[in-house]
Amino acid sequence: MKTYQDFTNYLKNYPDENGRFGEFGGQYLPPELVPAFEEITQAYQEISHSAQFINELRRIRKEFQGRPTPVYHCERLSRLFGACQIYLKREDLNHTGAHKLNHCMGEGLLAKHMGKKKIIAETGAGQHGVALATAAAYFGLECDIYMGEVDIAKQHPNVIRMKMLGANVIPVTHGLKTLKEAVDAAFEGYLKEYKDAIYCIGSVVGPHPFPMMVRDFQAVVGFEARDQFVEMTGELPDAVCACVGGGSNAAGMFAGFLDQPVDIYGIEPLGRGSGIGDHAASMAYGTKGVLHGFESYVLQDEKGEPLPVYSIASGLDYPAVGPEHAYLRDCGRVRYETVSDEEAMEAFFYLCRYEGIIPAIESAHAVAYAMRYAKAHHHGTILVNLSGRGDKDIDYVYEKYGTGEQFFQK
Repeated sequence: MKTYQDFTNYLKNYPDENGRFGEFGGQYLPPELVPAFEEITQAYQEISHSAQFINELRRIRKEFQGRPTPVYHCERLSRLFGACQIYLKREDLNHTGAHKLNHCMGEGLLAKHMGKKKIIAETGAGQHGVALATAAAYFGLECDIYMGEVDIAKQHPNVIRMKMLGANVIPVTHGLKTLKEAVDAAFEGYLKEYKDAIYCIGSVVGPHPFPMMVRDFQAVVGFEARDQFVEMTGELPDAVCACVGGGSNAAGMFAGFLDQPVDIYGIEPLGRGSGIGDHAASMAYGTKGVLHGFESYVLQDEKGEPLPVYSIASGLDYPAVGPEHAYLRDCGRVRYETVSDEEAMEAFFYLCRYEGIIPAIESAHAVAYAMRYAKAHHHGTILVNLSGRGDKDIDYVYEKYGTGEQFFQK
């Protein structure tokens, strides 16, 4: 069991040169893609230590993205549960409405450095797709976004945004028609164009170097949040939490706190319950396996085939989790809990009514855990990564839940 003292220089030491976080991660690829990923790895190692690249990315974050995003104290929401105080890292105020642009602008800058003409990606909730379409427009690149038909129907506003930004949105019509199938299709598309394109994975998943690269680009969230919280309160938070599907927003948030005396919680989607096909809680119910080129915890059957998954949050319904999260769980540094659809939606409406903030359903899972934490602790603080705003979700939420009156009649 590792504690925060064991995480000094962690970001420099993990993953190792083979892309592994302990026994997780790695690079499982068809032979024809091995040179392409070697090229990406070498290019990233070059630019990650380049003052010119770092300064350009900092300028983009400040002038285009609007960073730093603020930390906000939820005074009214906190009073409902007693003396424990809830704070939010407002990634919903990042340009395009979520944390995804943090790594998409980095990946777009990397693509330009490598001389690529196109960027290819998958998307679930649409926020990664919108962010990558934004990066493509900014850098003058072509952009293909693969998206499951189910998610296209649920996330119509984001589909329109991607198309307005000039991206080619490609519907995925096989299987469950959600995020896992979108990743499959994006990989197939990349196989045909890897000489002129780069696949910009939307989370801390996939073959090395993507779990590391996306984590590094997202780490700005955690380091900003830590400094801002100390400036606001004079001390570190007692706990930090973030939702976990693939886990990019959580990996970025946790990066700023792994070596600090802070409890850390990753929140998985329990969906409708613990039955097969009713949730997407990979670490709660998964087993070790390989999916989409990396080793981690996977919701899979006896033959190693991915099981059907579900979450009300399109960005969380993925049958695996980033390898770094698997490592952090097994070594004991981060605790991973689950939140159901109903708990997430209750938190969604409570944040709307008491703080005037409409969160993404994905982020509402983390808010729900913060509410649970505040009820159980009579003092202290918890800092939530509010990873995205809920504009994309309001049509779906209104159709299913109306204005949420039922949550206030208990």
